[in-house]
Amino acid sequence: MPPISKRVREVAGVDPGALPDAVLHSVEPIVLRGLVADWPIARAGLESAQAAVAYLRRFDRDASVVAMVGPREIGGRFFYNEDLSGFNFHHERPKLNAVLDAMLRHLDDAEPPTIYVGSTTVDTCLPGLRAENDVGLGEREPLVSVWLGNRTRIAAHQDVPDNLACVVAGHRRVTLFPPEQLANLYIGPLDFTPAGQAISLVDFAEPDFARFPKFADALQHAQVAELGPGDAVFIPSLWWHHIEALDSFNVLINYWWRQSPDYMDSPMNALMLAIMSVRDLPLEQRAAWQDVFRHYVFEADDATAGHIPESARRVLSPLDAAAARELRARLLKRLNR
Repeated sequence: MPPISKRVREVAGVDPGALPDAVLHSVEPIVLRGLVADWPIARAGLESAQAAVAYLRRFDRDASVVAMVGPREIGGRFFYNEDLSGFNFHHERPKLNAVLDAMLRHLDDAEPPTIYVGSTTVDTCLPGLRAENDVGLGEREPLVSVWLGNRTRIAAHQDVPDNLACVVAGHRRVTLFPPEQLANLYIGPLDFTPAGQAISLVDFAEPDFARFPKFADALQHAQVAELGPGDAVFIPSLWWHHIEALDSFNVLINYWWRQSPDYMDSPMNALMLAIMSVRDLPLEQRAAWQDVFRHYVFEADDATAGHIPESARRVLSPLDAAAARELRARLLKRLNR
């Protein structure tokens, strides 16, 4: 990858039992150096891969996991095949213990097969682990997942939730881009993706600037961080992130949460509906709908429905769980007509 001069801002000495809002509400990424260094799993990861595996096995209850497995030739990069009709890896459903065995077996291979278990719920896969390894997020109820594999490269993508990613074994390099770099990252299909999120088609290890010239502009806005066992990075919602696992054994535990009520749907669903119903309208109509969205969604405020009696505002009133359920039912009825 071309050199990136801007480093992600770092803070140290943050109490993992009570992360401050200044961190958790940040709109810029932050490296929390040594945040979980006292976790037993991080201490084991710092000792050796074997020690980390032994620690994880204390909590394994013969759980099955979804593993992404690729041949040596992909060099750890999970991606599409040449014409984007499929992928360069396949899925397996082994027991976690078998995955750990395979990773140890290939620990010293110069070119091992690529093995990756991603986004697996900790409480399901490793019940009890959080009793000894956890952070304090106040009243938030995060989804807590474990990610483990050997040397892998996960293409730049974005997630809707905020993300606190804690490295507990191995080292990772995280390259981040602000949301507005969308057009410069050459994002692939929205509805056919390697792991659920649309990804950049640029190979960060060997970027093809002839094919992807605007990627050079994206790099001007990139931030990079290298993390070891005990370090964490806060990635705000919708920041693009490319993640490289640098060692032959790597484990990360992450926390996802949204700064919105549970009844709010994913904005990605709204995007898909807009593609279906707005994108291919005549130019003048699209411009008119752009103004409608701006008025009712992107620039909505107290004045938007201020001229309507409060009791008659209906969907223009502030949403709550009951109103969201009613609106969802109405939309489903229209979509199923």
